[in-house]
Amino acid sequence: MTATEPRTEAAPMPADGTRLPDVTPLTARRSVLNWLSGTWIVLIIGLAVLAPLLPLPSYSIPIGSPHTAPDFGSLSTVLGTDGLGRSMLSRLVYGARVSLVVGAAACLIAFVVGTVLGMLAGYFRKWFDGVVVLFSDVMLAFPGLVLLLALASIYGPSVRTLVVGMGVMGVPQFLRLARAHTLAWSSREFVRAAKGLGASDTRILFREILPNVLPPLASYLPIVLSHVVVAEGSLSFLGLGIPAPRPSWGGMINAAKDSIADQPFLVFVPATAIFLTVFALNQIGDGLRNRFDKSVGH
Repeated sequence: MTATEPRTEAAPMPADGTRLPDVTPLTARRSVLNWLSGTWIVLIIGLAVLAPLLPLPSYSIPIGSPHTAPDFGSLSTVLGTDGLGRSMLSRLVYGARVSLVVGAAACLIAFVVGTVLGMLAGYFRKWFDGVVVLFSDVMLAFPGLVLLLALASIYGPSVRTLVVGMGVMGVPQFLRLARAHTLAWSSREFVRAAKGLGASDTRILFREILPNVLPPLASYLPIVLSHVVVAEGSLSFLGLGIPAPRPSWGGMINAAKDSIADQPFLVFVPATAIFLTVFALNQIGDGLRNRFDKSVGH
């Protein structure tokens, strides 16, 4: 080594000889984002669950003058009041209940139906696989927002209509993912061994394949939930979401859109809640996917 060459030192090795994982600035940044995202989601879920126990006024009864600016001296008016004098904080918290309940129920329907159909199609194949794939392609080609608008127009805006419509919309995504992983795991040695030992198809599907299919599907669940939150907000903004006076984040934006020039915080507050929730769910989904990929690689 010459005097002009930089001196490099090998990374320290633990006593057992294994190399410690490299911590890069990008990895550290992702870790912080994942921690902040998880904190936000826990906070939102906690507020939504404990909303009736919190010292908040009714979301449907005016508590002061309309369009009151945020006042940090009182919890009820810490985010101001809307166009009818109702507490923005109360409506934001109860609006979170609507978004989370609708999103969780719709994702549960999509997850269960899509996983079952995808696993059956990937395992049995033949004509059943063709029918399921055709159904998936048709659903993916059909505009989801148009389907939701049609259901809301026919059956009327309600929580049930939103849950069923968004659940049907999410089925093809889980279906294709479950089918792809089932096709991959069906050709593995332990599955062929189970067939050779005379195990039933039901046992192979639910005891051998399902535990390996669930992790990637679970890591995709927060991302689908973020899409559902956006879709529910879009429908509520168009006036086809949850009927008034029950609050939703999209409905709050719709009610305040005419006052955006004079009172922008009325739109900024629910829009920020949607942005942070969707961003956090996507970060959590990416983190789970990276962790699953690493575990599979090892």
